[in-house]
Amino acid sequence: MKSKDFLSIADLTSERLKTIITNAVAMKTEGWNTRLSEKTLALLFELPSLRTRVSFEVGMRQLGGECIYLSPDEVQLGKRESIPDVARFHA
Repeated sequence: MKSKDFLSIADLTSERLKTIITNAVAMKTEGWNTRLSEKTLALLFELPSLRTRVSFEVGMRQLGGECIYLSPDEVQLGKRESIPDVARFHA
């Protein structure tokens, strides 16, 4: 599967959406695995988002990855840290 940024569902063709759903069903049928082993996802939310945060944390753990939550106070996006610098962050 070719890597691409996902910004809006409106950017997907119906064929691409079918492929994503088919792959998701296959992954769920196979059971959880370690596809994201040794990967870390940084979670950054401008506004508190408990359900979204928990969903991402659970999903990453189920796929073998890890999450780091960075609160708005820690990052101070656009104030203490520039947006381009935060976007380039990788562990």
